[in-house]
This record gives sequence, C-alpha cells and structure tokens, in this order.
Amino acid sequence: MAWTRMKQAFSLTLCLALMAVTALFVTGCDSNPDTGGTGTTTSVSDTASPSTTAPSAQATAVGEGNTAFFFTVTDKDGTETRFEVHTDKTTVGEALQDLGLIAGEESEFGLYVKTVNGITVDYEKDGVYWAFYVDGQYATSGVDSTSITESATYSFKVE
Repeated sequence: MAWTRMKQAFSLTLCLALMAVTALFVTGCDSNPDTGGTGTTTSVSDTASPSTTAPSAQATAVGEGNTAFFFTVTDKDGTETRFEVHTDKTTVGEALQDLGLIAGEESEFGLYVKTVNGITVDYEKDGVYWAFYVDGQYATSGVDSTSITESATYSFKVE
C-alpha cells in the first residue's frame, strides 16, 4: 500500500515538473523582440488588430483613414504579401479598389475580382480564380458587400 502511494506521489511530482518546464519553454519561445521596420513597413501579427503591433510578419501600411485592417494576398506560387490598410470607406471592396489593390468586372452578383495587387488571373485561361477570405474562412459575401471589421484579416488567394 505504501509503495502505491509513493508511486502516485512520484508520478504527480513528475507531471508538475514537466508542466512547469513546458510553461517556461513556451513563454521563452514566445518572446521575440520587436524588429519593426522603418518607413511604410510595420510589424504586425496575423491575428492581432491593426492597432496592435505584435512582432511577426511584415506588412506594408497603405492608405489614410480612421479605420485599419489587415489584407493578405497569396499568389499562385504561395507567396504572401501583407498590407495594413487605413481607410474611411465602409466596405472592404471600396477600400481595396480605392487603393488600387483590387480590380475586376461588375456583374449581377457584384464585383468579380480578376486582379489583386497587380496580379491578374483568368479562370477561362488559367483555370484559377481569386478566392476571398475573412479571418481565414471562405467569405460568405462578396468583397464589395463585406463591411469592414477593424479586428478582421481579409485575404485573396489564387485557387
């Protein structure tokens, strides 16, 4: 009986020690110094709001206005380009068109985006299109009818 209690106490102590080491390791790995840039590049996080400057990927700040959001472009090769968009527009489509980041054709369903960040794709020729995402999820509305949410990240990916 005493042997069983001693094994239980040892197991509990070992588990607590492993949890403490794990917590220290995760905390230590998570503390990157801010390497922010100069000029129009700022350090931003994929999940942070634009008002937060957490260290991570670099984003180019574009536009002027009181509302800010993140915009990511993923091309055919998987290369990502990130922007921190500042605007006074109310929809993502208006803001991105105003800055020349997207272009397309108006249709009965809204704006059919063909060009993003200067890259044009044509489904009829290439078999790929620009897919619109909100916070990593396929968008349920078109870019021209999606209201800006300051904490959201919007993106277009070639698919």
